[in-house]
Amino acid sequence: MKSEFGIRPDVPPSGTGCVECLADGGWWFHLRRCAECGHIGCCDTSPSQHATAHFKETGHPVIRSFEPGESWFYSFETDDAVAGEHLAAPQHHPLEQTVPGPEGSVPDDWRHHLHT
Repeated sequence: MKSEFGIRPDVPPSGTGCVECLADGGWWFHLRRCAECGHIGCCDTSPSQHATAHFKETGHPVIRSFEPGESWFYSFETDDAVAGEHLAAPQHHPLEQTVPGPEGSVPDDWRHHLHT
């Protein structure tokens, strides 16, 4: 069931890393979870910015951090933090997963590729 705010608490995340980066051999800095469909995408600081691309493609307006220790929600429509519900587990990527990640795909000069 879809909420009026684009949050479906019953939908699990699509995986443990950015769907598109994993498919094309890319890498990410931080991960974001679509609160409507569970798509995991990389943040806007990441080279490919797949979470925002997912919003633009689908219109799903709300994301949640998929980083350990972070539980904030953000609305692309209002460009602001929003209140959200507890989402289906897991709440973040595995603790052993590297940041940036995934391990083996991150270039040595990764800091020079970030969007600031």
